[in-house]
Amino acid sequence: MGRTPTTARGRATRRRILDAAAALIERRGVAAVTLDDVEHAAGVGRSQLYHYFDGRDDLVRSVVHSTVDTVLAAQEPLLLETDSLAGIDRWFDAIVANGTRQDAVGGCAIGSLAGQLSGQDDLTRQAFVDAFARWEAPLIAGLRRMQEAGELRPDTDVTELADLTMAAVQGGLLLAQVRRSPDQLRLALRGARAALEDALTNA
Repeated sequence: MGRTPTTARGRATRRRILDAAAALIERRGVAAVTLDDVEHAAGVGRSQLYHYFDGRDDLVRSVVHSTVDTVLAAQEPLLLETDSLAGIDRWFDAIVANGTRQDAVGGCAIGSLAGQLSGQDDLTRQAFVDAFARWEAPLIAGLRRMQEAGELRPDTDVTELADLTMAAVQGGLLLAQVRRSPDQLRLALRGARAALEDALTNA
C-alpha cells in the first residue's frame, strides 16, 4: 500500500489523484485509464503518484474504497432507519430519486466498478465483498430489530432477506441503466418490498 499522508497538503494531493482517477474511470471504464491519464488530469508527476499509491492496481483499489465511502455516506442516515417498513420505504424512495436525477443512466457506482474489476485479483474482489457487507450491515441490523420487536416472524432469516433486498437494488439499478428507465428500478424494489411484507407477523 502507498504511504498515508500526514500533512494537509499531502492529503489534498492524494485526494486530487483519487478524484481524477475516479472521474476518468467513470467516463471511460477502468481498462481505458492509464497512469499517464491520471497524472495529467490530477496535475501530478509519476513520483508523486507512486509516493501515495503502489502502482495502478493499488490506485484502482483505492478508488473502489473511496467510491464505497461516498455511496455509503450518502445513504447512511436512511440505512440507520431501516428498522421499520416505513424506514425501508424511505430508503427505497431515495434510491429511486437518485436514479431519476441521473436520468436512470448512472446505475450503481459500486456495482459498475464490481462488474469491471471483481475478477481482477483476490484483493480487489475482497474489496467488493467488504463493500457490499458494509452496505448490507445496517439493513440486517434493522431487520433484526424488527424481528426482536415481534414485527417479523421469528423464523425469518434476516440475512437472507437482506441479501434478497440488496440483489433487487443492484439488479434494479442495472436494468434502469440499460433500459434508461427508473421504472425498472421501481419494479425490482416492489418485489423486494413484497418479500418484506410476507415476513411481517401480521401478513
